[in-house]
Amino acid sequence: MIFIIINMISIGFQTMIYMTRPIISLYASDLGAGTLNIGLLTAAYSFLPLFLAIHAGKVADRIGDRLPVLFGSLGLFIGLAFPFLFASLWALYLSQAIIGISYIFVNISLQNVLGHATTPQTRDHHFGIFSMMVAVAGVIGPVIGGYISEHFSHQAVFMVAIILGLLPLLVAFRLPNSPRQKVVAGGKSEQAAGSGSSPFTLLKLPLLRSALISSALVLYSRDIFIAYFPLYASQMGVSTSAIGWILAVQGMAMVAVRFFLGRITESFDRNQILLTSILIAGVSFLVFPVTNQVFLFGVLSALMGAGLGCGQPLSMTTTYNASPASRTGEVLGLRLATNRLSQFIAPMFFGLIGSWVGLVSIFYLSGSFLIGGAFLSRTKPQKND
Repeated sequence: MIFIIINMISIGFQTMIYMTRPIISLYASDLGAGTLNIGLLTAAYSFLPLFLAIHAGKVADRIGDRLPVLFGSLGLFIGLAFPFLFASLWALYLSQAIIGISYIFVNISLQNVLGHATTPQTRDHHFGIFSMMVAVAGVIGPVIGGYISEHFSHQAVFMVAIILGLLPLLVAFRLPNSPRQKVVAGGKSEQAAGSGSSPFTLLKLPLLRSALISSALVLYSRDIFIAYFPLYASQMGVSTSAIGWILAVQGMAMVAVRFFLGRITESFDRNQILLTSILIAGVSFLVFPVTNQVFLFGVLSALMGAGLGCGQPLSMTTTYNASPASRTGEVLGLRLATNRLSQFIAPMFFGLIGSWVGLVSIFYLSGSFLIGGAFLSRTKPQKND
């Protein structure tokens, strides 16, 4: 039952996010924003979470997970209300800042509940299903948002997102709120387990570093694609609803690869899976600017989705497994802070480059970074002592 509750909340809130985030760029463009402003707007989503993610994880460890999810849910509603009520750039900036903060409380706490409810043997499977629900939202969200935006207005998308968010909010009251462990295996105290140390000390672990780098690469590239592909496709004459379907195809590919993730990790080495998947995504990014056909956009989007689909669930499992028992939320917060750092820096950097060199340069650079980062994230096989 707990897994159904977690996944219902996840798919509901992720649908709200994916309905609105692709529309943000088009909405801002209609309000007169240029490439650089859209980059800054995309970065606004990640700025405050960059500093608050670890603290949000500590809150979940201290008071349990239900209240942070409910608090984050309320924030999401408030953040979505601003673009609906006020058609202005300042409302979009404020909205993204509020949504970014609220989302970290929801996401960290849901991952924390899921980690506590699983065993090391089943964790890859359940985090894969959890990520698959995110990918399902990535399928239906852009399609719904695209049609509403095309046939009604950009503002109407935010209104519908608020209405859809009522169901996961009600389900969130069913989340367990069990107290955190005070003693770890073997009778060691929290202090002995490192509860007083910084979560950054765990970066000494090669597997955790690899997981964080891979996760950051996946998140920033997905954000860059969602922010700038609608603008590029619009310049090519692609309709808003077709753009929504192209983004949805990417989500479908992510659903498929995450559904089979448990079997994939049983058959292949984790490092090889991460390297191959990120390379596929990087090459797809590089090829986007050399075509202007809707069908090929869809094919490349699917390949990118398949490539990006493995990184997130694998990094969640690795991060959780590397965490002291009483500090899982805190270390999951470290992972999210790393993600937000990449999501904050990348849009501003690519927005600046795009405003100087042109929109297509964003795809070439992002693809190159993905390919380079894929090799950087590799870990060497560990020797036996």
